[in-house]
Amino acid sequence: MEILQSAAALQAQTEIWRQNKLRVGLVPTMGALHEGHLQLVRAAARENDVVVVSVFVNPTQFNNAEDFRLYPRVPDADAALLGPAGCTALFMPSVEQMYPQPTVLRFDFGPLEQVMEGEHRPGHFHGVATVVSKLFHLSRPHRAYFGQKDLQQVTIIRQLVADLSFDLEIVAYPTIREEDGLAMSSRNRRLSAEARAVAPRLYQALMLGAGLAQEQAQTPEAVQQAVAEFLAAEPAITLEYFTLADAQTLQPLAGFWPRGRTVALCLAAHLGGVRLIDNVLVTLPG
Repeated sequence: MEILQSAAALQAQTEIWRQNKLRVGLVPTMGALHEGHLQLVRAAARENDVVVVSVFVNPTQFNNAEDFRLYPRVPDADAALLGPAGCTALFMPSVEQMYPQPTVLRFDFGPLEQVMEGEHRPGHFHGVATVVSKLFHLSRPHRAYFGQKDLQQVTIIRQLVADLSFDLEIVAYPTIREEDGLAMSSRNRRLSAEARAVAPRLYQALMLGAGLAQEQAQTPEAVQQAVAEFLAAEPAITLEYFTLADAQTLQPLAGFWPRGRTVALCLAAHLGGVRLIDNVLVTLPG
């Protein structure tokens, strides 16, 4: 596995691969890798000739300076995991390499980013779209791999690819969970033992909502209230949002269940000073 630190080096390597007609897979990450990331790397290795994994904590997608400062950074451990998983080139740029000058362009994804993460983290998806666009240009992948845990991010990146005519395929893989249901996340490293013990309540809340949604005996608003009450029973958890939304448009359900559609149940919550997100998908009866 080769480690590249400059944008020019990645571009040069990509050009060689392309000239040799090799298919390139890209797995963008912010590091502090876990099994969810490694699933994407292994999939990329199976489905492409070469795999680029980027490890870059992108400052432009953080609207909270403290969250950016505390985000886990373990580059040596990340590098040790990636070779055996099938990574060909690890791209670990500095902020100066990714942003040699301030960006002026602004991304606006309309209704897709006016809900959930976009509503609660202003500017977040502008930062995501900026860094992902740069990575797409530098690595010129045939496929790029993302996890469903960041459902809204995947939806917005698909829109980005469609709107800007990037010549690549977006591949999304299901969320990988711990045995107790907690979605794997780099931020889990920051949980205290006490917070980690109650963190599975988030997945339990989503499964409660999923069961109620499939029954359709209550309105979406009533299901939302039931989930909020379930989480309120655990004082350590502060719910930021819980939303039932159309899985394609991300727009919240209101008043009725869209029969035959897939519904996304999405939440964000604070636990011991750590913000966690999760989601599950439910396909309603037709």
